[in-house]
Amino acid sequence: MLRKVFRVIITLLGAGIGYALSLMLARIGFINELVVATGYAWYTIVAFFVLAAGFVGFILAPRLTDITLKVIDFLEGALQRMPLQDLIGGAAGLIIGLVIANLLGAPLVNIPWVGPYIPIIFSVLFGYLGLSLGIKKKEELRGLMSMWRAGSKQGRGDGGKGVDKVLDTNVIIDGRIADICRTGFLEGTLIVPRFVLEELQHIADSSDLLRRNKGRRGLDILNQMRKEQGIKIEIRDFDGLDNKKDVDYRLIQVCKRLDCPVVTNDFNLNKVAELVGVKVLNINELANAVKPLFLPGEEINGVDVIRDGKESGQGVAYLEDGTMIVIEGGKKYIGQRINVVVTSVLQTSAGRMIFAKPKMAFKDSSSAQPYHEVNMIG
Repeated sequence: MLRKVFRVIITLLGAGIGYALSLMLARIGFINELVVATGYAWYTIVAFFVLAAGFVGFILAPRLTDITLKVIDFLEGALQRMPLQDLIGGAAGLIIGLVIANLLGAPLVNIPWVGPYIPIIFSVLFGYLGLSLGIKKKEELRGLMSMWRAGSKQGRGDGGKGVDKVLDTNVIIDGRIADICRTGFLEGTLIVPRFVLEELQHIADSSDLLRRNKGRRGLDILNQMRKEQGIKIEIRDFDGLDNKKDVDYRLIQVCKRLDCPVVTNDFNLNKVAELVGVKVLNINELANAVKPLFLPGEEINGVDVIRDGKESGQGVAYLEDGTMIVIEGGKKYIGQRINVVVTSVLQTSAGRMIFAKPKMAFKDSSSAQPYHEVNMIG
């Protein structure tokens, strides 16, 4: 059916071209030189051109239809493969380029000879430049639109939905990011660059069993997060990055381009990102921040002493969140559940460490009173 419609349209276009050609030849006097075109002779000549051009269009219609359908299929496939960000960025750049071309070309249209062609040249030139720059600068354009939306919401008194955040490979494999997102503390869209996904796939295909399990775990967590209703995850391609550089370097470049923080638990990436001015959301720091605080003299009930410590007589226990408790004189309580009293708290880069004494020993030491021997003479 579509081919028949195209054939009819092409035939009518051919007939129209024939009619326009006959008028043009009559205007320049070419027909009058061949024959005196008056009355029925004129209509006969016009009908001949219309029928001849329409017949040519009818004959060429199948071939032109095949070419047109192939071009449409090619463009449709290219547009479907193109990411939505590229389509939006390219369309916005094309519109801006055509507007600029129209503004620049309109005053020059009255120039003799070349004036009518200047707007056409400007439209092609600025349209191509706008399309190209719109695709390459789509991330900056998207960032500006997000800032504009956030500003308008704040102006109306509404809270924003949070800025975008970039996930690195380690934080996906770690898995705690999924639980944090479910609680609602991490807002905005979570962006997973394509090269991070490729690194996960490379780790999952590793010959080393441990690395392979980590990679598969990361892919499973990512798929699980994408299925969650309240979590927005977007896998995005980024052009213009040096693929020869390592993943951490490209992550920092992406964050600088988008002006958004990186979510990680990698100590080295954390330090490098802070040096170049990229905001870091470290889930290890978040985990340490939400651990319960204990002050010296506070009692902790029911800790299991599982092993001895480095120093003589020490015992080691752990809280549910993994915080280590070093118990002075706790070696004799290994395998038992006891109550302890905090003596001091040490904060390290690896986490928080608590020093304590068994509750009974603490009471004995605090209740003991010093006695002084006095020699009485006489």
